[in-house]
Amino acid sequence: MFAPNCFLCSHQDRKFVGNEFKGSLTTAPLEHNSEMSLSDSSFEPGGKKNFLQLTDKDGEQPQIASDESGTADSSGLDDSSQERFIGPLQRDGSAGGSGDYSSPSYSYSSILSKSETGYVGLVNQAMTCYLNSLLQTLFMTPEFRNALYNWEFEESEEDPVTSIPYQLQRLFVLLQTSKKRAIETTDVTRSFGWDSSEAWQQHDVQELCRVMFDALEQKWKQTEQADLINQLYQGKLKDYVRCLECGYESWRIDTYLDIPLVIRPFGASQAYGSVEEALQAFIQPETLDGPNQYFCERCKKKCDARKGLRFLHFPYLLTLQLKRFDFDYTTMHRIKLNDRMTFPEELDMSPFIDVEDEKSPQTESCTDSGAENEGSCHSDQMSNDFSTDDCVDEGICLDSTSSTERALKPKSLLTFELFSVMVHSGSAAGGHYYAYIKSFSDGQWYSFNDQHVSKITQDDIRKTYGGSSGSRGYYSSAFASSTNAYMLIYRLKDPSRNSRFLSVEDFPEHIKSLVQKEKESEEQEKRQREIERNTCKIKLFCVHPVKMMMESKLEVHKDKTLREATEMAYKLMELEGVVPLDCCRLVKYDEFHEYLERSYEGEEDTPMGLLLGGVKSSYMFDLLLETRRPDQVFQPYKPGEVMVKVHVVDLKTETIALPISVRAYLNQSITEFKQLIAQATGLSAETMRVVLERCYNDLRLLYVPNKTLKAEGFFRSNKVFVESSELTDHQVPFTDSLLWKLLDRHGNTIRLFVLLPEQSPGTLASRTLCQKAGEDSDGPFEGSKGNRKSVEAILEESTEKLKNLSLQQQQQQQGSSASDSQKSSDTSDFEHIESPTQEADSNSSLCVAADSRELENRISGSSDTENQFVCEERSDSEVNNDRSTSSVDSDILSSSHSSDTLCNADSGPIQLANGLDSHSITSSRRSKAHEGKKETWDTAEEDSGTDSEYDDNGKSKAEAQYLYFRAEPYSQDDASWDTHKCLVLHVDKRITLAAFKQNLEPYVGVPSSQFKVFRVYANNQEFESVRLNETLSSFSDDNKITIRLGRALKKGEYRVKVFQLLVNEPEPCKFLVETVFAKGMTVRQSKEELLPQLKEQCKLDLGIDRVRLRKKTWKNPGTVFLDYHVYEEDISISSNWEVFLEVLDDSEKMKSMSQLAILTRKWNPATMKLGPFQEAILESSSVEELKEKLSEMSGIPMENLEFAKGRGTFPCDISVLEIHQDLDWNPKVSTLNVWPLYICDDGAVVFYRDSRDEPLELSEDERNELMKKESSRLLKTGHRVSYSPRKEKALKIYLDGGPVRDPGQD
Repeated sequence: MFAPNCFLCSHQDRKFVGNEFKGSLTTAPLEHNSEMSLSDSSFEPGGKKNFLQLTDKDGEQPQIASDESGTADSSGLDDSSQERFIGPLQRDGSAGGSGDYSSPSYSYSSILSKSETGYVGLVNQAMTCYLNSLLQTLFMTPEFRNALYNWEFEESEEDPVTSIPYQLQRLFVLLQTSKKRAIETTDVTRSFGWDSSEAWQQHDVQELCRVMFDALEQKWKQTEQADLINQLYQGKLKDYVRCLECGYESWRIDTYLDIPLVIRPFGASQAYGSVEEALQAFIQPETLDGPNQYFCERCKKKCDARKGLRFLHFPYLLTLQLKRFDFDYTTMHRIKLNDRMTFPEELDMSPFIDVEDEKSPQTESCTDSGAENEGSCHSDQMSNDFSTDDCVDEGICLDSTSSTERALKPKSLLTFELFSVMVHSGSAAGGHYYAYIKSFSDGQWYSFNDQHVSKITQDDIRKTYGGSSGSRGYYSSAFASSTNAYMLIYRLKDPSRNSRFLSVEDFPEHIKSLVQKEKESEEQEKRQREIERNTCKIKLFCVHPVKMMMESKLEVHKDKTLREATEMAYKLMELEGVVPLDCCRLVKYDEFHEYLERSYEGEEDTPMGLLLGGVKSSYMFDLLLETRRPDQVFQPYKPGEVMVKVHVVDLKTETIALPISVRAYLNQSITEFKQLIAQATGLSAETMRVVLERCYNDLRLLYVPNKTLKAEGFFRSNKVFVESSELTDHQVPFTDSLLWKLLDRHGNTIRLFVLLPEQSPGTLASRTLCQKAGEDSDGPFEGSKGNRKSVEAILEESTEKLKNLSLQQQQQQQGSSASDSQKSSDTSDFEHIESPTQEADSNSSLCVAADSRELENRISGSSDTENQFVCEERSDSEVNNDRSTSSVDSDILSSSHSSDTLCNADSGPIQLANGLDSHSITSSRRSKAHEGKKETWDTAEEDSGTDSEYDDNGKSKAEAQYLYFRAEPYSQDDASWDTHKCLVLHVDKRITLAAFKQNLEPYVGVPSSQFKVFRVYANNQEFESVRLNETLSSFSDDNKITIRLGRALKKGEYRVKVFQLLVNEPEPCKFLVETVFAKGMTVRQSKEELLPQLKEQCKLDLGIDRVRLRKKTWKNPGTVFLDYHVYEEDISISSNWEVFLEVLDDSEKMKSMSQLAILTRKWNPATMKLGPFQEAILESSSVEELKEKLSEMSGIPMENLEFAKGRGTFPCDISVLEIHQDLDWNPKVSTLNVWPLYICDDGAVVFYRDSRDEPLELSEDERNELMKKESSRLLKTGHRVSYSPRKEKALKIYLDGGPVRDPGQD
């Protein structure tokens, strides 16, 4: 037995080449006239697979045998022509192209090959399935397609890009002649004036049909096709009213493009079962009687009458819209009706035509309303409630056939043939459209589902009727299929008018030219794909002598040689004029491991396809364009070698040199490796120490001579440090040696860019102390680079200013105790932060002297005691949203308690950015709160994200280690930093934030407690770093930091966001300010600090006894905070805490925690209205007391008073149509803190009513109107809304090429 490998093809046009075996490829042509058996032709027996490769014969690509019409009949897809089809047979059960065979050797992608049906699909741009369905239906309509072909585009009169008919013409030509499986519709949508966002808007296919027809009519004015839409799609009907007493009839003539058929009548539970039944209901008249009587012109009085519609003329192409989308007034949502509605393949419309003479004696003639009354074909009972004037019937002209001729038409001439079913699958919120279309060439039905086209059967069409497969009783609609027919298009069966598709031979000359143009374009695209298919695309790197490391993508044909590829890379990396071409070469490179895998000596003429292992979508390696100097020689890189970057360490200068690359083998010993390094560096191998850095901060001394590199953990790319000196450092243990300390510092040192505040230390100090304005105003980094002051000069200048600041403050501090001074002195033992490179570079180290530390501590202590630097820190969001303001926070350097005067050089007071005279918690208040208690670390403080810079003994936490810190000035090229001062810091990332801030003090000019550190992230987003005991381990090289002046949070302080509670406003929660509360502070103290801030920033002038603070849980008001409550004792406080501030109408009535504050609201059933919120203060949780309070407030007797607890979040909104019956009124409980009430805290909402009031009687119209208002109100407040569909965008086609945008619009 031989394994079958069958291709059905025309053997005259193809030839076979094969066979392919595992591990090798043997190809031999198989001649079709050969007498050889399969076994003689190298076919493998025994059930083994045999692979056949089809190659082009005489350079011709495989083609599907077809004529030029583009229909299934002409595509050779009937049973008799199956063997003409080139390619595999369709798999069982596959639809369209879903089951296509895809050759693993890639000839042309399946998406590029035409469907087996011979038809071409359309690509879905995103949500354009509705457009694709309509376009395919129009294409499969012979009369429309032929008329479109007969129209000739005049390029001199219009831009082809914006011409809708021309783009449709191009699309139809491609659908008929293209060899692709699917084509794009972007050119058509671009002619509509749509941008890419329109592709993500799903619209109604019937709406699109109307809009597109209108656009075509506008474009076709003054052409032969001006009346095409009307001739094909427009019908005529009569809208009449007939008096039942005298027979007088008033009527008007309307035109229509489609007939909307109701699935289920309004208010009915039973749907129409068929299209015929729905059509009969459409023309069924209604009787106008009672209050709806009609005023008869003949009788001169109101009479009973009949009102209805009559069809006078049916169009050649009859469009029926099944109105499956409706509006449910119960849920106030749009819904889809999935009820079953059958439709025939042949529809007889003769029962629905009006054959009466329009000029009958008892009938008064009216003029044809034409376009003026378009849309009036909808009877009152058929119109849906969400139709608008935008969805009107189109149509201007009628068919030229007279009414008498129409009346005499035999029944056979009113038989319509179904040829298109547009199907919607999904719900009212969204779904998918596709079309079932019958070809008029062979009568076969096809499914056009975007790019997939496949044959279907009558069973598939019947499945689109909708409804459920079996009887499920009352709930059948819930289980109904959501895939059903939405639009039906019929064509009149009239042999004299029925057209056939134009064949290519019969195309007009301008269409033949267009076909040739599109064919050439497609061939060019095919050639481009062929080039792409043979192009190797690989990442390319280059260490440019000027631009440093560069990265690009090298695209080279697989047949190009290595020499040609090197020249391409040379130009790509812009090395011309920088490095000679013969000093460059391409090598195999692993970017991730920074590993040079191999070089290609002697392979300059080898094709790149062989060197790279073929054309692939991605490669597991990269290429590096390596350069050398003319006097150097390239080192050969052999496969199997490992690369080692060798850093030479100089212990005397405490420096580490840039790396030297050395290549070695993993089986080499340490002794051999040292010899190799000695040759490359000139160091002595006998005294050499080699340290391998296997991963971050993992240093390993290689001291076993005979151990191999592989055993020591070497990999593809490695990093070692070597040192060879006569010092005794190698005699001490490695972890105690100077070499280890240098490497440890090197591995943990990062480079940071620090943006300092605008004021230099000198300027800031002089402003603060009103000293000589001009003397010290120059910043340390002003002027040219050559004139910049050294780090020592900056330190000396800043320290001197700090001394002056301290001395002046000490003179003004009369109340300072000796114990405080002693404590400040005790905290001054901050040792030197040593730099091992101090001797080598006098500008590379920073030392903080003990006296400077002592002065700083005194300043810090005095300013804490006297509240010298008081501020309220802004939130991260406020900082991030205010990049244009000064880096000096608007609320610093100001205090009502300070005896110092802040002034500028002109001795005038400083105007702060927001004019805020900030207040903070005074030291005396905190001392009183903490009296007799020792401060300890607690959970709340850890949660707050702040820690003290000092421990309980006053020792700096940075003293434990000697951490590296080196600063140097730097001019940042970034435009956003050009006017500021920038430092480049080389700092050990194990340093704590507290120590980091202390080392920055000389450069900022104020103590560390008076400035904040913000880390700059992507898009210049800034977030404050506040955890002082955390290290900089999360920072990495070249991170940016911004320093802002302002008091940082201290131990026990918390940032608090304050919101105003407005119980009777539509938006009850309004943000006011962000402030700082402290542990130990009372609520009254926090109100005292807060009120001036509210007055300044929010223009709220409030009395302290007329405001209260209360707990905020999301939007719900909670516990009322009493003035004597202490934070962290009575009130738990946490990081980013939020509180409500409530303005009271009278003085505070809450005096005790045992009281309960309830928010009450009266419901008036008789008026269907809710009253305003009123607060009730209860002394206990008794229901009886609550009723007494409510009775007292409302005047309702207690026996008639009923109450219910509100549901949901504040303000517990509920529809007035639901409140009377949905809430649990008058629960049978005696206390409030039990089920079902569970009112245990302040802020609960309680509704109450008078049981004697009866609900207002509403008519159906009043109820519907009130329901709409309530739905709108609740949607605005965000309550009781379970469904929130996105706002639909109106479907428009722009005839001028695009929408007109407001210049001011974003």
